Amino acid sequence: MDTVLILTILIVIVALAFDFINGFHDTANSIATSVSTKALKPRHAIILAAIMNFVGAMAFTGVAKTITKDIVDPFTLENGTVVILAALLAAITWNLITWYYGIPSSSSHALIGSIAGAAIAAAGFGSLNYTGFLTILQALIISPILAFVVGFLVYGIFKVVFKNNNLSKTNKNFRSIQIATAALQSFTHGTNDAQKAMGIITMALIVNNYQTSDDIQTWVQVSCAIAMGLGTSVGGWKIIKTVGGKIMKIRPVNGVAADLTGAAIIFGATYIHLPVSTTHVISSSILGVGASHRLKGVKWGTAKTMLITWVITLPISATLAGIFYFILNTFF
Repeated sequence: MDTVLILTILIVIVALAFDFINGFHDTANSIATSVSTKALKPRHAIILAAIMNFVGAMAFTGVAKTITKDIVDPFTLENGTVVILAALLAAITWNLITWYYGIPSSSSHALIGSIAGAAIAAAGFGSLNYTGFLTILQALIISPILAFVVGFLVYGIFKVVFKNNNLSKTNKNFRSIQIATAALQSFTHGTNDAQKAMGIITMALIVNNYQTSDDIQTWVQVSCAIAMGLGTSVGGWKIIKTVGGKIMKIRPVNGVAADLTGAAIIFGATYIHLPVSTTHVISSSILGVGASHRLKGVKWGTAKTMLITWVITLPISATLAGIFYFILNTFF
């Protein structure tokens, strides 16, 4: 086999590894509330999330096309194979570091920052597609703010509608509803997050002249959906613990409000083909619900740690990708 084919195969393998890690790193968020309220047993929650992530990943490809062409132009990318490989290695490294410490960082920020950092290392700042890149950054910034506001409003409506209901009966009913909202949130997670690896693989195929359009091939979609589902089945208990308990004490009614909010924001982004951080959206939804429930009940120290991690992820992942690029470029 020639070097180009070997490197392409290597990128596919590493991209699927990223998707697998994304599965246990990010998908934990989508089931954290249902596990913390005991609406679902952990094993059942993970099985549900794995299935719904797979279904979601198979349903759409718009976000994948955005990743393929809107950060950098794969048709003109200088030394594209090394750029893509460096970006993947940097994103995986940062994901594993934050997972180890139980910090719900963003795989989306890590991947997008890594692609930009590796491309800049290869060909300077002019290699970025600024129109697409800035649109993606806007989506990453606006989506968690929107999730916070919507979560605050949704729970405010719940408080008015159910103010005269018996608390224990209401919680019991909402615990049953949470099974459906956890499934919905896992589905929407698959529609957005699994597509990021699809976009990376497609970018590699274009760079190495194995295809001439940004269409997502069926085998790419299926393999990424499987990798995401398998990663989900491993679980991400450290992050479930942080999202499900260290932000606020979550009751079933809180969980339903947060799940509905998160699912709506994520699916809205998928619909307009924009990648967002599912971690940011879900965590911000919980923060919004918590603030609406009782400001003092939110553990703002945890929120501050998460916010700092969100802010530093993009520059750190970009720097890591630049370092990986210079190392890899000495061999390829």
